[in-house]
Amino acid sequence: MRIPFSYFLMPVFLFSLAVSPNNSMTGPVLWTFVLVHLFLYPASNGYNSYFDKDEKSIGGLKNPPPVNKGLYYLSLLFDTIAIVLGGLMINITFAVMLLVYGLVSKAYSHPAVRLKKYPIGGWLVAGMFQGFFTFLMCYVGINKFSLDTTFRLSVLIPAALSTLMLWGNYPMTQIYQHEEDSKRGDKTLSLLLGIRGTFYFVGAVFGLVTLAFVLYFNAYFAPHYALTFLIALAPVVVYFLYWFVQAYRDETQANYQHTMWLNFISATCLNGFFLYLTLSTMNLL
Repeated sequence: MRIPFSYFLMPVFLFSLAVSPNNSMTGPVLWTFVLVHLFLYPASNGYNSYFDKDEKSIGGLKNPPPVNKGLYYLSLLFDTIAIVLGGLMINITFAVMLLVYGLVSKAYSHPAVRLKKYPIGGWLVAGMFQGFFTFLMCYVGINKFSLDTTFRLSVLIPAALSTLMLWGNYPMTQIYQHEEDSKRGDKTLSLLLGIRGTFYFVGAVFGLVTLAFVLYFNAYFAPHYALTFLIALAPVVVYFLYWFVQAYRDETQANYQHTMWLNFISATCLNGFFLYLTLSTMNLL
């Protein structure tokens, strides 16, 4: 179920929290966090792992154990718990959005659809649902709102930025799995781009995304937030460039260990920044 892996996906929740009117640590905030990060994401991880049947390293597990039918049923149980509690503790809109996310995540790996084998389509769908859709889902849950309240630029723009951020990061999470993906017949975007191509692509997208965030913070917050965002990202840029040099000289350096370090540094920097943004909007800093 790789529950600790949810840490890498937490920036979207914290970003949604930062722009929410209900950003204090109340029941809906805590329930949204728990249901998304401790039930929905692990359910998705477990379900995908069952059908992928990875024999080599995957996100959050260097040596994944053999999967069995129990993992499949446990993932469905976690999904069910998230949806039922989402409806009871938040509202029906939130529960339906949890259901939709779960169905899309299943389509990513289920052999009947297997979006993962389509390099562009899989990349677009994964980034859209883990970014834009999840941002809106968290916004609905945190505030106990209906879906129509999200149809405002002040919500849609940060939701779109979340997807851009995921689109930039996603190929890097696939870069060490080329052999495993090829063996299964999955054509991921990173496999399509190649090792060096993945670095070039991610670097270019990352630059555009950073510019978009700077413009957003200048327009909707204040210039010092844009500067703080750039400072927070500095460790990510340094490590990315260091890793790029290593992999350029020796492509075997595009491995699990470097990928997890980049994920950890990136998630930590973004989580820290969005937590700072949340506390600032609460006037606690």
